[in-house]
Amino acid sequence: MNWFLTAFAEGATGATAATDPAAQGGTIGALLTSGLLPMILLFGLMYVLMIMPQRKKEKKAREMINAAIVGDKVLSIGGIYGKIVNIKDDEFTIETGNERTKVTVKKWAIKEVEKPISD
Repeated sequence: MNWFLTAFAEGATGATAATDPAAQGGTIGALLTSGLLPMILLFGLMYVLMIMPQRKKEKKAREMINAAIVGDKVLSIGGIYGKIVNIKDDEFTIETGNERTKVTVKKWAIKEVEKPISD
């Protein structure tokens, strides 16, 4: 709206935005500033409200998985619950059920790590 009033006032004095490069640059600059600033603020707000908490959550989960040791109980994203019996690079071997079935899963597939209660 402000650029319209500026162009209207210049038209009344005889100078037009098309013939006056200084007026044209000011009008375009005002449009860019008024349209670009809210977009930057919106992106900044989205980053603070959505991206930062997600990164914190991922970092906490990664630290929890890296701190797991043999004997900890784990729950996989597939719902398999068991005790860690072996750790190799990026894999856990867990023991499940009464039959002591051993299953090897990738570290990224672990949802929760539960530390045993020490007496």
